[in-house]
Amino acid sequence: MMQSQSRSCLRWCTTTMHLVQKTNGLFKRTETLLQGSCDFRPRILIDVSKIDMTTTVLGFKISMPIMVAPTAMQKMAHPDGEYATARAASAAGTIMTLSSWATSSVEEVASTGPGIRFFQLYVYKNRNVVEQLVRRAERAGFKAIALTVDTPRLGRRESDIKNRFTLPPNLTLKNFEGLDLGKMDEANDSGLASYVAGQIDRTLSWKDVQWLQTITKLPILVKGVLTGEDARIAIQAGAAGIIVSNHGARQLDYVPATISALEEVVKATQGRIPVFLDGGVRRGTDVFKALALGASGIFIGRPVVFSLAAEGEAGVRKVLQMLRDEFELTMALSGCRSLKEISRNHITTEWDTPRPSARL
Repeated sequence: MMQSQSRSCLRWCTTTMHLVQKTNGLFKRTETLLQGSCDFRPRILIDVSKIDMTTTVLGFKISMPIMVAPTAMQKMAHPDGEYATARAASAAGTIMTLSSWATSSVEEVASTGPGIRFFQLYVYKNRNVVEQLVRRAERAGFKAIALTVDTPRLGRRESDIKNRFTLPPNLTLKNFEGLDLGKMDEANDSGLASYVAGQIDRTLSWKDVQWLQTITKLPILVKGVLTGEDARIAIQAGAAGIIVSNHGARQLDYVPATISALEEVVKATQGRIPVFLDGGVRRGTDVFKALALGASGIFIGRPVVFSLAAEGEAGVRKVLQMLRDEFELTMALSGCRSLKEISRNHITTEWDTPRPSARL
């Protein structure tokens, strides 16, 4: 009886929060594109007996345009944490991005076996720490740096404040072990917020993107772009690519869902560098929408963590396979045999100019 009540309570809370997010402007935190905002325009009578989902990202061939986004502290979800995610992404033939705030180090993740891996980077006040991290990632075989640029301060995460969030005593931020950077101790509000305030460099600017290029030969993806203006500056600063991201809708209220910002960024780049989407992807149909709007690929975070918590490595493998299968089916039913055949003509969005009505 109690388990049934608990499930009912969970459903009530989930439904209520969805309503709050959709109707209450004070709490608007939009991650996904609302239902009805994007419709498909499938083409028919096309031979779709063979579907090719392979693509190339920064010169690396992967099995599908679905990659793993950086999510911190994965051992809070499952004891295998980032180890499990790394193995699952490798088995799926796709890219895993390791968070700076992982509970497994770059060396430990590299030890799980071969795979294409990127390293997500926060810039600390102590630039020697940043240089050490980047060089360790290089030595461990990581192929790119995903520089997070939307977090000079941590957004107001009210659940973290309420719970006084901090890491469990048996876990640490593994990439920073042995460095004198202080600990994520319990605070009056959020231990993570206090840690970020003490360590992350608020002076981070575009010149630091250029500085990073002086300490590494790895390509740098700028993660956290939401406007065409910043996309153009990123190109001038030497970015190898852009990740359109609103940090899981946890940083700044009233920013658009990433898929709503995507097309503006794609148009601003004019094809000079690839643009990727991070956040809000829950189905293979969402992957298709992003590619139709010009993305070169997408990154998933929450689906990976949820599946990791449910079934460990098997869960992550399962969610990657589910998204792959759904995306392949969407391509087939839309009349697309390869990624290059997915075009803007395959979708309409709520922000499109209304199509003229046919005259009788």
